[in-house]
Order: sequence, then C-alpha cells, then structure tokens
Amino acid sequence: MVRLIPLRFLPNLITLASLYFGCLGVVWALDFQIQWAVYMIWICATLDLLDGLVARVLGVSSDLGKHLDSLSDLISFGLLPATIIYALSSGYLDDPWPYASFVLTLFSAMRLARFNLDTEQNIDFKGLPTPANALFISSFPALIDQNSENLRHGLENPIYWLLIIGILSYLLVSNIRLFGFKFQNLIWAENKYRFLFIGMSIITGLALGILAIPVIMLLYLLMSVIWQYRRH
Repeated sequence: MVRLIPLRFLPNLITLASLYFGCLGVVWALDFQIQWAVYMIWICATLDLLDGLVARVLGVSSDLGKHLDSLSDLISFGLLPATIIYALSSGYLDDPWPYASFVLTLFSAMRLARFNLDTEQNIDFKGLPTPANALFISSFPALIDQNSENLRHGLENPIYWLLIIGILSYLLVSNIRLFGFKFQNLIWAENKYRFLFIGMSIITGLALGILAIPVIMLLYLLMSVIWQYRRH
C-alpha cells in the first residue's frame, strides 16, 4: 500500500489541523458563536498534546515542526482566546475598550518566541504556557452564565477586563517556573507534584465540570510556586 503522506510528517499534519480549527474558532468568535469558539480551543489543546506525543512515538523532530507548532499556537492559543474576550467584552463595553483584548495576542507571540529560544524549557516552563492560558479563557463564558449580579456589574467596568488582560499578559512572559508534564520516569519522588496535580484536577473536574478550569489554573500556579520553592 502506497502512503500518500510520509509517516514522519504526521505530527506536522496534526499541528496544521490544530491551526485550521484555531482559524475556525476565530471566525465563530467574531460571529459571536462563542460556545463553538470554546469547543475549538478544546480541540486545539487536544491536538497540541497529540502532535508532541506522536512525534515522540515516531522518534521524529525537525525545525519545520518546531516553527509550525509556534505558528499554530499563536492562532489557536493567542489570537483565538483574545477574540473570545473581545466578543464577550463587546456585550458589556463600548468601543474602543474591547480592542484591548488583542494585547493578549501580542504577549502570546512574545511568549512563544521566548520559548523557541530558551533551552531551559524542555521539561518545565518559564511563564504560563499559551495552551493553559487559552483553556483558562475558555471557561469565561460558563462563568458569566452563572448570572451573578455582582459579576455582571463588574463586567460593565472596563477596569475589570483590563485587569484580567494585564494579569494574563504578565503571566505569559513572566519568569515564574511552572512544572511541565513530560514524565522522564514514574518515580513518585521525582514526579509527586505532577501526580498530585493530575489527581486533584480529575477530582475537581468531576465535581465542577467546566467551572473547574479556573480552579485548576490557580491550583497549577500555587503548586508550581511550592514546587519551585522546595527545589531550592
């Protein structure tokens, strides 16, 4: 049987699929079909995990794949989540405030460029990874749908949105060390924070559903700070 696509190109094909779904998500967000845009973030996050896994299984890597991955991430985890915030904030704020959302895209680009140049981030991370940031933002529609009167009043204040954008932008390019999820082995002593985080995330997810995402994000940041402190 003749292979139409060389097996070594499969990880890049998965990356391109993520880029495609990221583009679809941007279109849906601009059309204010926000839930579909959220689904695209989840699909892209799954594909982002899958392309790296397939590359490791096949034992292939290339500069092309590295650059494709960054370009895909910029759309799927940089532009798409910023567009979701733009669409959400447009329902509460007058122009030009919603356009501030795309500052997140700029800092995502900076984060990805630094990641490509930083040889210290092979296993762990420096600053918040763009997929984690995008997943966090994907929970915003569900949080807003909780119909909290205080929350809705806050959403009508541009300072609220600027604060969120500012904090997330800072976390993307900060020097905060966050543990990664590339297991070198399954020894408890070397991976206990990873094991604990995964277990607590599963329990939280089962209990809260999509509303667990911001809780899991805060848990990840807190456990990473403790992990870094204990290392030194």
